[in-house]
Amino acid sequence: MAVAEPAYAKGFTLLGHSERGGRPDAMRAQYYRDHLYVGHVFSGGFSVLDVRDPRAMPVRHFEPPPPGTRNIHLRAADDLLLVIHAKDLWEEFRDESQYYGGPIGSRLAGAERNWSAGVAVYDIADPANPRRISFLPVDGIGVHRLWYTGGRWACASVLPEGYTDNVFAVIDLADPVRPRWAGRWHLPGMHTADGEVPDWDTVRWRYALHHAIIDGDTAYASWRDGGPTLLDVSDREAPRLIARRNWSPPFDGGTHTALPLPGRELLVVADEAVADRLAHGLKNVWVFDIREPSNPVSIATFPHPDEADYGNKGGHFGPHNLHENRPGTFASEYLVFATYQNAGVWAVDITDPYRPVEVGAFVPGAPARLVDPRPGRPPVIQTADVTLTDTGLVFLTDYNAGLYSLQYQGI
Repeated sequence: MAVAEPAYAKGFTLLGHSERGGRPDAMRAQYYRDHLYVGHVFSGGFSVLDVRDPRAMPVRHFEPPPPGTRNIHLRAADDLLLVIHAKDLWEEFRDESQYYGGPIGSRLAGAERNWSAGVAVYDIADPANPRRISFLPVDGIGVHRLWYTGGRWACASVLPEGYTDNVFAVIDLADPVRPRWAGRWHLPGMHTADGEVPDWDTVRWRYALHHAIIDGDTAYASWRDGGPTLLDVSDREAPRLIARRNWSPPFDGGTHTALPLPGRELLVVADEAVADRLAHGLKNVWVFDIREPSNPVSIATFPHPDEADYGNKGGHFGPHNLHENRPGTFASEYLVFATYQNAGVWAVDITDPYRPVEVGAFVPGAPARLVDPRPGRPPVIQTADVTLTDTGLVFLTDYNAGLYSLQYQGI
């Protein structure tokens, strides 16, 4: 398939491109055993691609979604694939500012249930042919994102009934055929069914767990406009707070990913850009010193892509996902990969954590067609997720332009 030449490339080589069987709306990607599992943000369901030849990447399987349901996030380990089920919120919030402005749970409380909510568990001993073995239901809107690297425990951002928005929840997979919910934690004020009252502006700010990354017995959780928290999960049935930081206001919030670098006692935190043409300001990727976990200290921010006028390009410009150093993929505590939506993917060297330096970038060309069905969307790339293998093979998703395979030259 012909693909446009990149708008900008430094340190990355384009290998291949896929529209995934006519479904180019690519969101979350998971590399596992020479296959890539990718969620569809608009068309729904998920696809499995064979990526042994990164120039071809044929689709081996497509799993359609239940009616009214999205499956945009998924995670694989130990021959298990966990896939989220939640209400298709883009159908509900065609105006994106409504999705990010204020609590989802409160606004959709009592909605007629016409979707599937929970976590589907698949056996992927045959990685090209997922076989569903169980389903863990949720009594509300559903699940947004997952963390799972194998073993007994996983975690998820979950929106059950009675909460203003997504909260932190632990999944027990001791028996994958019979998974169960274990411990839960939320920011004070989110559990309205228990009489709690939010102490933040619920019209302007959305306090909601995007997701958490667990290292050892600590969960590094990102709460959108509520900032990041460090949670002690040594008792998976009873998580407890270690520390919380929030810079919203004066900054606009959108905390999306908190990536621990435990060997260096650092935490890299990305705030997601969720508005067109910098309407909410320029979002940051922050570097924290967490030598004292109860007192995280911000010491730097990443440089912003500036070799083009991305702020006026159209669509979102700013951070989205970080490569998360998962087992079985490339892992570094000195090199961080971040997607910047209309500015592609950027590699940043934090050997000196006080002075992050950009060392590579890949900005795809304009998409061949617009996939986003929402009215008035500009025909620009919106690079969403990035994951790398240990050889520097890069998979890059875009919810307008599909899936790219690249080679990073700096490894």
